[in-house]
Amino acid sequence: MARPWRIEFEGALYHILARGNQRQDIFLNDADRRLFLDTLGQMASRYDIDIYAYVLMGNHYHLLLKTHNANLSKAMQWFGTTYTRRFNIGHNCSGHLFQGRFKSFIVQNDAYLTQLSCYIHRNPLRAGIVQRLADYHWSSYLVYAYRKKAPKWLNIGLILSQFGIKDPHQAYRRKVKNYSNEERSLFEDLRYGLFLGTNSFADTLKKQFVKTTLQSDLPQQVKLVKDLDTETTPEKLAQALNCRVDNFRKSLRISKADKMNRDLMLYLLWNSGIFTNRQIGELLGLSYSSVSRRAAMVRKSIQRDEVLLNKVQQLNALIKV
Repeated sequence: MARPWRIEFEGALYHILARGNQRQDIFLNDADRRLFLDTLGQMASRYDIDIYAYVLMGNHYHLLLKTHNANLSKAMQWFGTTYTRRFNIGHNCSGHLFQGRFKSFIVQNDAYLTQLSCYIHRNPLRAGIVQRLADYHWSSYLVYAYRKKAPKWLNIGLILSQFGIKDPHQAYRRKVKNYSNEERSLFEDLRYGLFLGTNSFADTLKKQFVKTTLQSDLPQQVKLVKDLDTETTPEKLAQALNCRVDNFRKSLRISKADKMNRDLMLYLLWNSGIFTNRQIGELLGLSYSSVSRRAAMVRKSIQRDEVLLNKVQQLNALIKV
């Protein structure tokens, strides 16, 4: 399979996403998170990169950044290798930490930065990790919304400048709070699976940088809308079920309530057609060979229980939105 295209030029804006190998955690404790941010700051300085927003999740991270030189691949290679080496030394382990190459989406202009920063900052809320974003300390949200002291390498001025001068922090806080209804519409502007912007913007970059046909040669051509589904659907379901996916994976013996929620989530993900059995198994801490069998058991329960049927129908709406 061909490698994804990396389009690089001076002043390019990118939304970056990288996951842990086999969806495993890339942070085991707060020391790892601090190490990650320190390494990120070193990358920004070393490669002349502006970091506008970030969020650290359990098994993945998001960045919003700008390269002043055409050097994204070189910078991200250094970053991934350096953090992995430091992580392995700290935990006396070896091997790959990240799942393949990072994903990158080219952003047209500053107008999209605010929307993307809102999307990035709302990740802990969608995942059901916190009820209030103010309680999550491993993103740049508190800097934007509550004036927390920013690291030297974090550039918040560009995004906050779009909110006027009276109280941009409060205005940004309101924007993020009311943003959930805009998430889906944001990614309607994704072109060719690579460019977030207008058709003319995508076509111009395509002609300038891509010498072969995107449709046949670009593995990254998968629509981000689907990628958004595979990332956020479990998080939305967990929030609706008032549970945490981590509880399913980390406990040898889970509670009856968690088991019920896990099986409901399994069925909904399995029935969506978006997830493979292997993906569902990895997400919920089950062998992939047992997923279809468990899904069939839940389906039989639904057929017998009208209350459960109504609940499943309500939860299905979170997948189909």
